[in-house]
Amino acid sequence: MAKRTASAKKQARAGVRRSTRNRSTKSSVKTLITKARQSLRSGGDASEKTESTVEAIRALDRAAAKRILHRNNAARRKSRLARQLAKVAATAPAPTAGAKGKKGAAPAPSRAPAKKK
Repeated sequence: MAKRTASAKKQARAGVRRSTRNRSTKSSVKTLITKARQSLRSGGDASEKTESTVEAIRALDRAAAKRILHRNNAARRKSRLARQLAKVAATAPAPTAGAKGKKGAAPAPSRAPAKKK
């Protein structure tokens, strides 16, 4: 039998509002995860890959903090994304040690600490 008390009706209305809000948050988290995975698969820029992955991880953290996702679910998804990012970073060619950061920039002079008398 359905509950008919005023408090039960109010809780049912509040539950509908919460589920709508939670559904939109879950959807946006899923979208960010999908975008991060696609950027990891594509041959794009490394900073773009890192940025999209970090954005997805932040969204997962926020959803877990608000208890929209269970913390273990968020942790599992973050772990998978981080593992994929590490795999991509390991297969990417490492920059050479002799490469300069800026064109024609000289290395900064090292300063020796002054001796106290």
